[in-house]
Amino acid sequence: MGEQAPVEASEKVRPVPLGKGSAKKTAAAKPESRLAMVRRARRINRELAEVYPYAHPELDFRNPFELLVATVLSAQTTDLRVNQTTPALFAAYPTPEDMAEAVPEELEEIIRPTGFFRAKAKSLLGLSKALRDDFGGEVPGRIEDLVTLPGVGRKTANVVLGNAFGVPGITVDTHFGRLVRRFKWTEQEDPEKVEAEICAIFPKSEWTMLSHRVVFHGRRICHARKPACGACPIAPLCPAYGEGETDPEKAKKLLKYEKGGQPGQRLSPPPDYPGLPAPPLGARTEP
Repeated sequence: MGEQAPVEASEKVRPVPLGKGSAKKTAAAKPESRLAMVRRARRINRELAEVYPYAHPELDFRNPFELLVATVLSAQTTDLRVNQTTPALFAAYPTPEDMAEAVPEELEEIIRPTGFFRAKAKSLLGLSKALRDDFGGEVPGRIEDLVTLPGVGRKTANVVLGNAFGVPGITVDTHFGRLVRRFKWTEQEDPEKVEAEICAIFPKSEWTMLSHRVVFHGRRICHARKPACGACPIAPLCPAYGEGETDPEKAKKLLKYEKGGQPGQRLSPPPDYPGLPAPPLGARTEP
């Protein structure tokens, strides 16, 4: 996937506050050109970089193997639940060699809180054995190798490459796909097609951090059912403005994680994270 020629820095987009539904009416009257969409998309990315300068992967990990395992476990559950589960998991099986020798029932019991634990245990055993037997006990740093591991698709591979190896990649999870369609950057539903179209909009150097910023925004402000439009800092650039609560005070009550004054998803967040660490498994989160 090649990069598109960069838009000149001087070609700014001046945001105009939108009334409810006005963006849709304007779009209906005059379709947005490809160039205008790219400019707007890149402006949104810059704005999100200012809103979330601390954006990061929300899975706790200390090495590529831990990130790989945590990402596999994150399917159909929250990063918080994974982070609450992995301390005991990695205490019992700190390396691929250790996990490859795990008793399936014991492994299943540890990861039970993440849901679908039998299928996930099968994937973890399979990928651990593959790492031990085929890759010398090391997580490979190429997407072609990563996707050969049991339970590992492009999304998981891009998470590992971008955050453990510094290889740029777009991570198309549920939040990312939902927001880029809401932003009208793409109409695609298939994750690989979404990935290809978004990669064509942004310089390769932005791919990994763009993924974090968009996911952060989707989890904190631009929710699936009730987006907090009235508290959204990029509302003037969003064609979907008005789909959620537009009253500023009501919208503030919809904010989550650090934006809502609540704990984040990581038990061990980065030093620059402005919110509270998540509680361990079984701890109360509210007074």
